[in-house]
Amino acid sequence: MSFPNIYTHRKVAEGSAKGCEICFKPTSSVLITPENKDFFYICPVHLKDRGFCTPIVDKAAEEAKKKKAEEDKEAKMKEEIELVKKEYEEKQKKKKKEEKDKEKEAEKEKDKDKKDDKDKEKDKKGDKDDKDKKKDEKEAETPATDEPRVFALQKFVYQQRLDKKRQAEIAKRNRERMSNPSFFPSVPKGLP
Repeated sequence: MSFPNIYTHRKVAEGSAKGCEICFKPTSSVLITPENKDFFYICPVHLKDRGFCTPIVDKAAEEAKKKKAEEDKEAKMKEEIELVKKEYEEKQKKKKKEEKDKEKEAEKEKDKDKKDDKDKEKDKKGDKDDKDKKKDEKEAETPATDEPRVFALQKFVYQQRLDKKRQAEIAKRNRERMSNPSFFPSVPKGLP
C-alpha cells in the first residue's frame, strides 16, 4: 500500500497529545496524508528541521498573499490619510469657532478658554483611545504565524513510513490467517 509523500500539519486537542515519533515527548501536532492513510505525531520543532522534511510552498498562493498584503497596506494608508484630513478639518472648525467667540464676547472669553481647554484635552484623549483600539483590532485580525501547513518528508524518512505501514499490514494479515482454523494442517486420519 503506497501513499503520496504529502503530509498536512494539523493540531489535535491537548488531551489527545501522544509521544513524538522522533523524541517521544508529548505533542499535539500531527502530520497526516490527504486520504488519512498514514499519520504520526511530531513536535513542531522537528518540522523546521530540513533533514526531516521540507515545506511544500504553493507559489500562486504566496503571490496572492503578497498582493493582498500590499493592497491591505495601501488601504490602511488611505484610511490613515482620511483620518488625518478629518482631524485637520475639525481643528480648523474649532479655530474658526474660537475666533468668532473671541470677537463676540470679550468678557466671557476667559471662562470659555478654560472650558475649551478641558474639552480639547478630553477630545485628544478620546482620539488616542480610538486609535489604540483600532490598532489592537487590526493586530488581532492578522494571523500570528504564517508557518507552512504542507510538508514532504525526506526520502529515508518517507521510506521508513512505507516500511512501517507494510509491516503493519503483513502482521494484520498473519493474525487473520492464524485465527482461521483452516490455516493449520489437519491431523492425519489414516494409520502410519
